[in-house]
Amino acid sequence: MPYSLFACRIRLTSVIVFLLLTAITPTFADDRSGTIDGLKTLDDHFPFHVPETVDGWHERAAQLRTRVQVATGLHPMPSRPPVEATIHSLVKKDGFTIEKVFFESMPGHYVTGLLFRPADSNGSPTASKRPGVLCPHGHGGRMMRHDTKTINALIASGDELYVASGSTAKLARCAQLARMGCVAFIFDMVGYADSVQLSYEFAHRRHTPRACEIVPGKNAPWHFFSTPADARLQSLMGLQTFNAVRSLDFLETLPDVDANRLAVTGGSGGGTQTILLGALDSRVRVSFPNGMVSTSMQGGCACENCCLLRIGTGNVELAALMAPRPMAMTAADDWTQDMMTDGYPELKRIYGMLGVPGNVFCEPLLQFKHNYNYVTRRVMYGWMNRHLGLGLDEPIVETDFESITDDEGAVWNDRYPAPSVRDEQHEREVLTWWDEQNRELLENALGSKATSTEFNRLVRPALEVLFDVEMPASDQVRIELDKSQRIGRDHSMQSGVVVDRTTGRSIPVQTISSAGADSTKQRRADRPDVVWINTHHDESVSTYDKLPNDIRDHVESGHRVWIVGTPEKNDPSVDATIASKQPMNPQPRRASAAFTFGYNRPLAVRRCGDILAVIAVAVESSGSQVNLISTSGAAAFALPAAAIAGSTVADANIAVDRFRFGDLRHQDDAEFVPGIVKYGDVDALAAWRAPHRLKVTGDREGQYPTARQIYSELGSENQLRIE
Repeated sequence: MPYSLFACRIRLTSVIVFLLLTAITPTFADDRSGTIDGLKTLDDHFPFHVPETVDGWHERAAQLRTRVQVATGLHPMPSRPPVEATIHSLVKKDGFTIEKVFFESMPGHYVTGLLFRPADSNGSPTASKRPGVLCPHGHGGRMMRHDTKTINALIASGDELYVASGSTAKLARCAQLARMGCVAFIFDMVGYADSVQLSYEFAHRRHTPRACEIVPGKNAPWHFFSTPADARLQSLMGLQTFNAVRSLDFLETLPDVDANRLAVTGGSGGGTQTILLGALDSRVRVSFPNGMVSTSMQGGCACENCCLLRIGTGNVELAALMAPRPMAMTAADDWTQDMMTDGYPELKRIYGMLGVPGNVFCEPLLQFKHNYNYVTRRVMYGWMNRHLGLGLDEPIVETDFESITDDEGAVWNDRYPAPSVRDEQHEREVLTWWDEQNRELLENALGSKATSTEFNRLVRPALEVLFDVEMPASDQVRIELDKSQRIGRDHSMQSGVVVDRTTGRSIPVQTISSAGADSTKQRRADRPDVVWINTHHDESVSTYDKLPNDIRDHVESGHRVWIVGTPEKNDPSVDATIASKQPMNPQPRRASAAFTFGYNRPLAVRRCGDILAVIAVAVESSGSQVNLISTSGAAAFALPAAAIAGSTVADANIAVDRFRFGDLRHQDDAEFVPGIVKYGDVDALAAWRAPHRLKVTGDREGQYPTARQIYSELGSENQLRIE
């Protein structure tokens, strides 16, 4: 789709939805910029804030790599046995050859593509092996062919040089790389060319949910884009990323390929895949992600988005995970147009800090629209020549070749027929295998076989991505309270808000204490403040007799009680939004939760952050640990808050009442958190709290095998109570 139409559609959708929902949606801050903004859409601004030190960058980079792994569903990485590829139907061209390839990236799911080799290579091991270049093609498909009118216009504008090769521009770079002495593999994105098991419309033109995505029951099969799939971080983007990793596996093991000289280059959607491979896979030694390294539009297709991926980050920072390895790109008259002043300087700073300033480059080609045209390819050829050690004279001029016909590019034929299992049946098979892999790989991290070592290695880092909030420092929160007023005979109450500057949220609170209670920090240490999460208040507590008995008991015993509301509860229209299952986050959703939760924290995570902010204020005010109590309906954010707070909370009493994230049927449920079912649901959140004191009420003891195991192993089994 032309960029101008594409961008207009996204921006129009964003504006319409924003105008409809802004009035009912709480705002929050971009954590890293410190400014209060509306909720993010893919078309917003994603600045890269470079850390001050190399150590700071290494710490940030490690966090981001974990985020990419978790978000794409590849933490832990599914099984990758040796690739058993079928390579067939050699086609000879001037200076290069083409062979057709298919292999299973996972049982029953096939990756297809074309393998380009230099004409003098027969695929056998040689004394001097050749670099391998992986070429994700991007939208349009590897066999995309310009018609006569289009190619003539591209030649006239300077985008292309030749009618024949320029008509199939995605193949042109593979042919030229082979002529330069590389082995190049261009593989199909899901739904394009010979990747026929999932349709193009399903993968790249989603606008409305399918009936099969509405899962009727807890144990029913699910499909991509459904709530159970997102709760397990099973996404189309994750599938494509795994296909790319497996394609690199295939390329690496070819007998004529030098596994120490692997490169990746793709444009547009292929540029997105190139960014992710550079972030995930250290085997990538040289990268040229074109058309998507930008602080602006982040990728408009469902195949370029998954939940959690770009929360607090964006494509430029994700691309920086390639550092210090060589990476180059171009800027064009599209969403990359500001790269020379916003994005590229930050990349240069990172590479300079790492001592390799020459390993990053961006060429401004603003005279061209969104492209991977001849001029851009020429920049790429020089980059690959220098950093893959090809030793060729520059400039490298791409030469024409006879057009590659559709038959020459077709992988499936009478001898090798296309797979017959497709569409919804194939989805179920892929998702079932993926889920079984996760269960097997997490077997020693979750459940009755869990060990603290495996839990800390696999589950804890994932939970830190899912609930990526922390207790703010004392100088990042403040409390604004009204004057104290008397309620009941001997009790005082104050109402107000806790303002969390890290998120921009104002959390309604009330404090209630005995009028004669000693308020000094020193004398309150044996009577810790109690933070009470009250999810059922339709109005503020105005009389003492409205308090539950256990809360009144705490007040009578000399504890100060902080009653915590939620910002959304102050607006009845938000309650109506939740009840009607309308999205809490204004996004151009386009039938995928990833357009919301790929850029914004879920409501439950934001509420978790609210609790931590109130705990921080209570600790600062009292000078000691606090206790945490939650009523029914708060488990989704109270349990992770107790875990994150750690020893700051002396005793956590959480009413779970048999709540399970896995029972949710809609991504717009207020409690929905992507990925939490994969990583153990409430059982894992309870285990995350270990070894600190935790009481779970309204549930069955046998439903917490992970928590029991972890607490027991740490010698803290008496700190966990389930009633």
